Amino acid sequence: MSRTPLSADQVAAFHRDGYVVCRGYFTSGEMARLIAHARGDDVLESRHLPITDAAGRLSKLTLWNDPGDDLYGMFSRCERVVGAMEQLLGGEVYHYHAKMMLKEPRVGGAWEWHQDYGYWYQNGCLLPDLASCMVAVDRATRANGCLQLLKGSQRMGRVEHGTFGTQTGADPERVSEAMKRFELIHFEAEAGDALFFHANTLHGSAPNTSEHPRWSLIMCYNTRANDPFKDSHHPRYTKLDIVPDAAILTR
Repeated sequence: MSRTPLSADQVAAFHRDGYVVCRGYFTSGEMARLIAHARGDDVLESRHLPITDAAGRLSKLTLWNDPGDDLYGMFSRCERVVGAMEQLLGGEVYHYHAKMMLKEPRVGGAWEWHQDYGYWYQNGCLLPDLASCMVAVDRATRANGCLQLLKGSQRMGRVEHGTFGTQTGADPERVSEAMKRFELIHFEAEAGDALFFHANTLHGSAPNTSEHPRWSLIMCYNTRANDPFKDSHHPRYTKLDIVPDAAILTR
């Protein structure tokens, strides 16, 4: 796979809209391997953080900083993802952290509207030169609480954030006004679809009211030039050991 996997139009869409959707970014074989691994991974369950929304509904999140040599690391370190991030952010990137979001049937809570830079700012990142790649592990629909975004909202810059439930959320007044001006997008997806989105793009999700889980793998990256000026619970610049795309199926 080329280290420039995205087209010029896709890069332009990211900078205009604050996100770009890449359908079928990972093959059915790659996703079958990830799903089998994740569903049988006791660590995801034993180390999850219980996250409640403003109404007290529960979602689970398992997070790690080191991409490692396991299957999750092959996704985070593969040329297909890292190359796209370097195209979108305009320079060398490193693995900031990754997480598996576990939104279970009927009980999975909402994610309050927020910007990732709303809290990564507190970690010493001077610039919003960060982005995430969300990969749908399960089919994502409105019924099971798919991700929602406000198209173009990254142009607002960083919004003040506060605490809602056990989540960090954006100023509700700003979010309410933003919803009047920016188009609401639902990232309905099949397993293997990927969403690249900017750290200032406002996003959130509704509860899972369906009979189906919605798991998603989210890989977050910072640029080398934006190395945080202080230590935090996420890493400062560490050179990323990039692997070929084939490593997902061969490691």
